[in-house]
Amino acid sequence: MKRQPLNYETLLKIAGAISHSKDPEEVVLMTVESMKTALDVKGCALFLVDRRTDQLELAASFGLSKTYIGKGPVSASRSITQSLDEGPVAIYDVSDDPRIQYPEEAQKEGISSILSVPDVAGGKSIGALRVYTAEPWEFTLEDLNFVQAMASLAGMAIEMARLYKGMKDSIEVLKQFRDPKSLKLKRRTPYEGVPVSVARKESAA
Repeated sequence: MKRQPLNYETLLKIAGAISHSKDPEEVVLMTVESMKTALDVKGCALFLVDRRTDQLELAASFGLSKTYIGKGPVSASRSITQSLDEGPVAIYDVSDDPRIQYPEEAQKEGISSILSVPDVAGGKSIGALRVYTAEPWEFTLEDLNFVQAMASLAGMAIEMARLYKGMKDSIEVLKQFRDPKSLKLKRRTPYEGVPVSVARKESAA
């Protein structure tokens, strides 16, 4: 991860690209890809919490392997629990922190540090947006504020989709998603900090 000049202009460009999409699947995938690109990190993932099963269900990820994504069920009460209801949590060393549910799998994936912030919609936590770095990283207040802002945007988009479809909770929106790995963005987003792979996908089509 490199120190990137994160500013309001970058955030507004990403927010503008997301706001132009009415497809919630596209929004969540664009969010995680944008985060990875803007912060130059190993990967990013957005989870929604299912209170009925006490699990964090993956909405979208970018930069993480299929092996790591499929490592097993992610427990809302065991995996960085504080970030769901108490606020942002920064894990400096995944190999030596009891809040990590799968420390060995994280190390095999090449993950050193994790930043997890709550994904809030309608005044309540509906999940978490997580940033993964390949090198040990002390997240700054600027990093934290940027990730929180992106989590808020994603939360609002998911909440709007829930209301539009008349669903009871956000997890029902997730269950209607197609497999995130098979989703292809259709919108060109030629902005700094926004996925450059969109243009590549279009040119390769």
